Amino acid sequence: MKKSKSVHTIIHAAASSAACVGAGLAQLPGADMPVIAGIQTTMIIAIANKFDADISEAAAMDMLLTATASYGGRALSQYLVGWIPGWGNSINASTAFALTEAVGWAAEHHFSSNDKQYSST
Repeated sequence: MKKSKSVHTIIHAAASSAACVGAGLAQLPGADMPVIAGIQTTMIIAIANKFDADISEAAAMDMLLTATASYGGRALSQYLVGWIPGWGNSINASTAFALTEAVGWAAEHHFSSNDKQYSST
């Protein structure tokens, strides 16, 4: 139970951080993507650590890259409405939050259902 609550906290904190970045940089298309990718990579590593999985930053980035399709949709929404003050910030924040949550829950499912250890090799 304690591990589950801890993982929930990690995911929600990362998603909230991603939303703040998304909202703050909405009028600069693409500027938030590297920052959000860093937040998501750190989140994946933190989740892996909760399940005692040995994962490198490169392996976490590989996991994140499997969610690349979500970035395409996010980039499209940012391009279409991100430049609109207020609305764009809200939509960009919501999209960043939702996608980070999805990546986090996918990582949680992956690490909770696998016993193997990960390494940078």
